[in-house]
Amino acid sequence: MTMNLFDGFRMCQIEEGLFLGSYGDARNRDRLKSLNVTHILTVANLVPEFPNDFVYKVVDVMDSEDTDIRQHFEECISFIDEARRQGGSVLVHCFMGISRSVTVVAAYLMKRRGMRLSQALEHVKTRRPQAAPNSGFMVQLREFENSLNSATTI
Repeated sequence: MTMNLFDGFRMCQIEEGLFLGSYGDARNRDRLKSLNVTHILTVANLVPEFPNDFVYKVVDVMDSEDTDIRQHFEECISFIDEARRQGGSVLVHCFMGISRSVTVVAAYLMKRRGMRLSQALEHVKTRRPQAAPNSGFMVQLREFENSLNSATTI
């Protein structure tokens, strides 16, 4: 039996209308359609597989500790919001679904669900145990958490 690179890294549902997965998941049109996925947020330098079937946003970031992923949080959150507002579902993926996409989903949960970073990561890890943002992304998530907690409204 041949092992696929993505075996053991199956797409998981984070909450209603929000899925987290890998490049392999983003290439499985039938599964995406069966889950009512309408939008795909690619957090990597990967070309959309099915541009006529899904609405794509590609955020070209490397999985490197010195990559500034935080600068993309708001545009990613807005993309997820818009898809869900339209009644669709979103797959957020990178290559393996371990670091970049997990970071974006955690930021989304923090901003939209009011979760602390620890809660957001726990929420993701209960559904995707291999979730592990790199150390640089963790620093940026902590900074994002601090900015959310210090935001004041007048």
